[in-house]
Amino acid sequence: MDQALARLVDQVRTARSQGTALDIRGGGTKAFYGGVPAGEPLDLRELAGVSSHEPSELVVTARAGTPLAELEAVLADQGQCLPFEPPRFGADSTVGGMVAAGLAGPARAAAGGVRDYVLGATMLNGRGEVLTFGGQVMKNVAGYDVSRLLAGSLGVLGVICEVSLKVLPRPPATATLRFELDQAQAIGRLNEWGGQPLPLNASAWWRGTLALRLSGAAAAVHAAAEQLGGEAVDPALADAFWNGLRDQRDEFFAAARAAVDAGATLWRLSLPPTAPPLALAGDPLVEWGGAQRWLVTDSPADTVRGAAAAAGGHATMFRGGDRAGGVFAPLSPALARIHRELKAAFDPDRVFNRGRLVPGL
Repeated sequence: MDQALARLVDQVRTARSQGTALDIRGGGTKAFYGGVPAGEPLDLRELAGVSSHEPSELVVTARAGTPLAELEAVLADQGQCLPFEPPRFGADSTVGGMVAAGLAGPARAAAGGVRDYVLGATMLNGRGEVLTFGGQVMKNVAGYDVSRLLAGSLGVLGVICEVSLKVLPRPPATATLRFELDQAQAIGRLNEWGGQPLPLNASAWWRGTLALRLSGAAAAVHAAAEQLGGEAVDPALADAFWNGLRDQRDEFFAAARAAVDAGATLWRLSLPPTAPPLALAGDPLVEWGGAQRWLVTDSPADTVRGAAAAAGGHATMFRGGDRAGGVFAPLSPALARIHRELKAAFDPDRVFNRGRLVPGL
């Protein structure tokens, strides 16, 4: 065990023996997400570095404190990428935070989410034990897939120390098309196109404009662009748009942050892609073929959550709002029991990130 990991183990064991809590931190770029955790900071930035990269095997292993930019640079040198496009909320974003938050960018509906690419992980549990799950190949799991369970857990189960990820080659061709449609028309078109053999990779609708990204073999992208029509977007402008959307620094999210500062709430709604536009006040943005919808609104939390539930989905208070009242949709009794039992198995003394994912847990 190296010194950086040994120091973390000592901190965890000390906190457990003293009955205190720890707030797991990497670069701090996602501190706004989830509830407000209790405890002293447990800094993972020293636990950094790309441990191994096997380009021919499409596998990379990196420690939790590794800057996401460093990992992506290593992959780019080999023409590879993280296809789920994790949001980079700043230069300090880390690999551990990427997995713990479980957030994905514009390509999520086509490429899959973070947990779909986690092959294995090493974690530090609440007893101060270093555990390893999974491996470096896809078919490596017998029993419960704990390594993927860590994706989106926000650190409540333990400290992610190192992860192995499947990566993919960068697509040989991309193209972005623009269409002038209202929200209902855009959702209808996206679902119609989604049922066809088209190389759809990402979509975004906002204020009457639908942007559609095609990705794959050059011949397939060219044929799809000819079939769909619309207005072709200059590649440089398209890259800037999709990167801005991925990192939440484009026009919509800039306006959203200003509105949040003035007292509004930015909601992330997960809905069936065929769900019609919701009758909610505010400014919406539609992604993932209609399955992810952002909403900036002053409406009460119960109103937003009720509308999302009625449409067959749920709503997350992403930025702003009363985080003490619960950021994520309330759990059913069965799911709440599973959460409690998992927490008890990995962190029985509630050392890590109290209240970050579920109030009181």
